[in-house]
Amino acid sequence: MDLDIVIVGGGPAGLSAALALGRARKRTLLCDAGAPRNAAAAHIQGFITRDGTPPAEFRRLARAELTAYPSVVVRDVRVQDIAARGPDAFAVTLADGSRVTARRVLLCTGLVDELPALPGVAEHWGTSVHLCPYCHGWELRERPTGYLCPDPAMLEWALLLRGWTRTVVVFTDDAFPVPDETRARLTRAGVAIEPRKLKRLVGADSLTAVELADGARVAIEGLYVRPKQHQVGLVTALGLALDEHGFVQVDMHKQTSHPGVYAAGDLTTGLQGAVFSAAAGYQAGAMINHALTIELALAGQLEGRARE
Repeated sequence: MDLDIVIVGGGPAGLSAALALGRARKRTLLCDAGAPRNAAAAHIQGFITRDGTPPAEFRRLARAELTAYPSVVVRDVRVQDIAARGPDAFAVTLADGSRVTARRVLLCTGLVDELPALPGVAEHWGTSVHLCPYCHGWELRERPTGYLCPDPAMLEWALLLRGWTRTVVVFTDDAFPVPDETRARLTRAGVAIEPRKLKRLVGADSLTAVELADGARVAIEGLYVRPKQHQVGLVTALGLALDEHGFVQVDMHKQTSHPGVYAAGDLTTGLQGAVFSAAAGYQAGAMINHALTIELALAGQLEGRARE
């Protein structure tokens, strides 16, 4: 094998895994396609010592730290294909046409967000339209905030937003009726419900209102959405087992249904955020190192690592 492991994805999960594996002297290639999921966000929030750091700066700092470990190589290249060549052998084809072989593969690809088709959502995504209040609730504290609810089962998620602001409006976009019991609970908690059809989001640099189909406007300065998500094509092509929500299933060691293929970060869980992904990536790196070290030691293939 050319390598011990190829990491696919250069976000918090992949970078954290590379750090664990570099410190363990494993020959690691981290491939970053250069399209981070949080590219539109101005800052990473809730990451201790890095709260408020721009995503690009976070990646720069992480890459700089990895240069201390000579067994780790970072390349700005997309992984095109992953093919199993045996129980502990994978051929990984890169977008530049080159190919490497590795004993393990770690997927840290994140997910693809399917944003609502409502005009203005894509333009304000990451600035005024957000996924997570733990990431952006502080910035929207005590400002009028909306929530575009995707289905009745998610209506009471609006109650969580009351911890950051007293003005919360749930938009149902005339997609479904609100059950009486749920309506009563939301009303008791001070959450307003707007059932009318939506037309567009209003605001140039930042969101100022939601315009309804009848021309009325509801003033808000931030909007939360819960978009559908799907796996990237590379992950889908591997045919890995998914759970009922479409996340890649992993065991306690972060290994997928395909032996030798591991996954960490957003593609495996609805608990999404930079700090969660970094923790999962480091755990995956440690678990991979544990298995690989035993395997290599038993095969007598660890000689020379101390000099690297």
